[in-house]
Amino acid sequence: MVGHTQNEITIAAPVDLVWDMTNDVANWPQLFSEYASAEILSQEGNTTTFRLTMHPDENGKVWSWVSERDADREHLSVEARRVETGPFAYMNIRWEYEEVPEGTRMVWTQDFSMKPDAPVDDEWMTDNINKNSKVQMALIRDKIQQAAAGQRSAAALAD
Repeated sequence: MVGHTQNEITIAAPVDLVWDMTNDVANWPQLFSEYASAEILSQEGNTTTFRLTMHPDENGKVWSWVSERDADREHLSVEARRVETGPFAYMNIRWEYEEVPEGTRMVWTQDFSMKPDAPVDDEWMTDNINKNSKVQMALIRDKIQQAAAGQRSAAALAD
């Protein structure tokens, strides 16, 4: 078996704001609740290589890995993959953005496989990613919508 998830959310904010905030990897610890730090290792053109470190899990273990993202602003998509795969045989993530009447639709598609000696299997990880993606997407939506409201307020004051 291989793992596959697809989760989406609509954010009541302009696509430019959603794109800018969700592709500012250095600020992911302020956007996601699960990341303690995000360190940019290199940036060449539209490709960013970075290290993510999570907050300690319930057993006190801190997970960290290196990933790489290729952002395509013109096509409103990002292709990402883990470079240091840890318990995964591979992990690929596609982010897609679409302007919709309600704002911006953001879709995360993850394809992966766990290593045979991983502490969990593909089915467990699929369920875990689906649960966690919904939580993180809701947090991101709320933070971006709050930023959008602030921009609208500032624009109204300037008029």
